[in-house]
Amino acid sequence: MRLPIRVFLVDDHTLVRNGLKLLLENEPDIEVIGEAENAAMAISQVVSLSPDVVLMDLSLPDTNGIEVTHQIYLANPTVRVVALTMHAVETYLLKFLEAGGVGYVHKSAADRDLVKAIHSVMEGQIFLQPDGIQLMARKHHAPQSETHEISPDVLSEREHQVLELIARGYTCREIGLQLSLSHRTIETYRERITEKLELQHRSQLVEYALRHNILGQQYP
Repeated sequence: MRLPIRVFLVDDHTLVRNGLKLLLENEPDIEVIGEAENAAMAISQVVSLSPDVVLMDLSLPDTNGIEVTHQIYLANPTVRVVALTMHAVETYLLKFLEAGGVGYVHKSAADRDLVKAIHSVMEGQIFLQPDGIQLMARKHHAPQSETHEISPDVLSEREHQVLELIARGYTCREIGLQLSLSHRTIETYRERITEKLELQHRSQLVEYALRHNILGQQYP
């Protein structure tokens, strides 16, 4: 029997947390294992409980959710952090991805997309709603008309595999386990990929992978 997906909630509003628990309790394969109302509680309990997925409000009273996401990623990169926020993607999406986040859901669409996002990130996907994908497209389409973007054809088959897994949110250690390679070898592949594509940050790799259909999802 498959174990339920263990979810942890981070939001400073009790009513929001209660509403999320009611929504997720209807899903037989999802279990809410804890909750926190501020950054300090979130970091401490996530490290202790090691949930599969954290639903993160980006507006917390003591520290912003992006910084909390980054600290969680550094402490346990196997935890999938999904932003559940009222902020438009233009405000925080790219910073959130760079901090280690793997999904971005607007609170107004939580009833429609939240469960889908949880399942997607557990399958190794980056979950973005249409406005998030369109933001990345707008960010890069204009420069592309002026400068030549390097084709993914410059990558070897193995580098292509590693790029896809990095963009899906896996750590170098997790990729190494999947490909039966050491994490140091994966780190070397990552360095080669960033050099060949002339990219630096994880968010840039995600954008590149989406733009070139490496994740099986194209820009509109």
